Amino acid sequence: MLGSWVRLTLDTTLLGLEAQSVISLRLAQIAMGQGTPAEAQLMVTEKMLAFMDAAMTVAAGGSAHQVVQDYRRQVQANARRLRLA
Repeated sequence: MLGSWVRLTLDTTLLGLEAQSVISLRLAQIAMGQGTPAEAQLMVTEKMLAFMDAAMTVAAGGSAHQVVQDYRRQVQANARRLRLA
């Protein structure tokens, strides 16, 4: 039981750090004039889609840890995409 809480705490902390790196990458692109309207739209829509995915996961009996793992995958994919841009 305690192990699952420690794992959730670690994954949630990593999610926060990874999300901050995506925010930094996006702000840097905007500051350099490389931000696009499509990226701005994506910032909004991906949050709505992530919320709906999380709600569906919980409604289907998923755990908080599963929700955090899904968020981390999405954030890591954004980081990879933004680093290549």
